[in-house]
Amino acid sequence: MKPIFAVGDVHGELGLLIKLLENWQRDREKLVFVGDLIDRGENPGGVIRFVRELSQANDVVAVRGNHEAMLLDWLEEPARRMSYYSSQGGMETIQTLLGPDFKNAASPEELRDLILLKNQEEIDFIKQMPLYFEAEQYVFVHAGVDLTKEDWHDTDPHDFYWIREPFLFGKNRTGRVFIIGHTPVQNLHKDGSSHLWVAPDRTKLNIDGGAVFGGTLNAVVVEKEAITGSFSALK
Repeated sequence: MKPIFAVGDVHGELGLLIKLLENWQRDREKLVFVGDLIDRGENPGGVIRFVRELSQANDVVAVRGNHEAMLLDWLEEPARRMSYYSSQGGMETIQTLLGPDFKNAASPEELRDLILLKNQEEIDFIKQMPLYFEAEQYVFVHAGVDLTKEDWHDTDPHDFYWIREPFLFGKNRTGRVFIIGHTPVQNLHKDGSSHLWVAPDRTKLNIDGGAVFGGTLNAVVVEKEAITGSFSALK
């Protein structure tokens, strides 16, 4: 198995991502993002462009997060979903995708149409994001899987990027180790710290350091037998 450099939820923090990737050995390691590249941060549009460009010349996988799913849902129904998507940090994504062209739209539909006109490559990149990525015994997925299923692959697509407590605290009988994001680790540590969260049975590793909420952007190096390294970037 090729070593994997796995990155937690970026949420538009382009500067932190560039800083964190100084630790990535691109000639040796596959780069995997566990979802939520966009929304809320300083430049989510820039993050999508940056990761898409990286993927064209390097071994990169970005799995779909709930925020990528929300953007795609908004594109389908811009007027109906505008209020909710904006409340989740979506306006930052729309503005940084469009730049000065943002001022040329007077309605949610016009914003959608401009994004599809100006950013089709970025939207196509988001649409092709897989729900999960498997390597040996490891599964990289945004939120988790349905542990009640006989075969976890049969998880409802929505749960791959939205599930929380049933996965985080459920019994894992899959024989797999899951590397996830979605839930900021500050919500899982009693002391509210940003360091990695490991489930008691050591089969789930949460690397979402809540960077956009003042935490850290985290990454781990995953090799066949163990997690061999961890890195963090802080504002």
